[in-house]
Amino acid sequence: MAQNKSATPSTSLPDQLTLGKQVEYEYEYNPRLLQPVPRTLGRDAISLDSDAPLPFQGIDTWTGFELSWLNERGKPQIAILECFVPVTSPNLIESKSFKLYLNSFNQTKVASAEQLEKILANDLSDCAGEAVEINLILPAQFPSLIFKEFDGFLLDDLDVDIDTYSPDVQLLSCDSENTVTEETLCSNLLKSNCLITSQPDWASVQIRYSGNKIHRENLLKYLISFRQHNEFHEQCVERIFCDILRHCKPDTLTVCARYTRRGGLDINPFRSNYEQPYANHRQARQ
Repeated sequence: MAQNKSATPSTSLPDQLTLGKQVEYEYEYNPRLLQPVPRTLGRDAISLDSDAPLPFQGIDTWTGFELSWLNERGKPQIAILECFVPVTSPNLIESKSFKLYLNSFNQTKVASAEQLEKILANDLSDCAGEAVEINLILPAQFPSLIFKEFDGFLLDDLDVDIDTYSPDVQLLSCDSENTVTEETLCSNLLKSNCLITSQPDWASVQIRYSGNKIHRENLLKYLISFRQHNEFHEQCVERIFCDILRHCKPDTLTVCARYTRRGGLDINPFRSNYEQPYANHRQARQ
């Protein structure tokens, strides 16, 4: 029998968040639209000690497909935004506020794309609480953009029965033979819900590890168990990483996810205890 939707975690989200509220769009530059969410809210929920080193390194890569501004003669300009937020930043950037902030450039004159990059980097760094890297991809560069799916063994073709739709770490296990391996696994079946609005968030996830062989069918069941769970993208990926690390005890581990866009933005969290983030290659569903 399918389980009920998991309840929203009991965290103290900032009262001023616009997510889930009706707002008026602003079309002239307003950095005050950006809203931070402390990362400690999600990390406390998975028992990460704020005074201890993080068990992972990584980055949250945002891709913004609806960025436009005016040049000094009033002519519209467009670009694709790449924003790289380090996991060590005290705050994550709330997605709706990010969208509203980008919209505020629609009727704003900016001298050049280089000047816009500086404005974006300054404002988004202030929101995150740590330096954020910004890259603007201009139309002349669009033909060079690459679509690339996750490599590795696709778990989705495994024949499994599913009856759990709220995260259950007890589903995770290693194969009984204690075989040591190094492998890459992936799935396109990760789905969770927005922490506040409960709107669905769709993603593909890749898990690369070395150590005792993880039971593949159980890993797929675990990933699918997020299907009715309410949590932000970044928090879900950190929960997956920490659950696998604690219950399967791999020697090395990387978990990365690419979420489909909403409001012109996609979020792509990357967490690893041994390697650097991969290139930002868009997937078919993005």
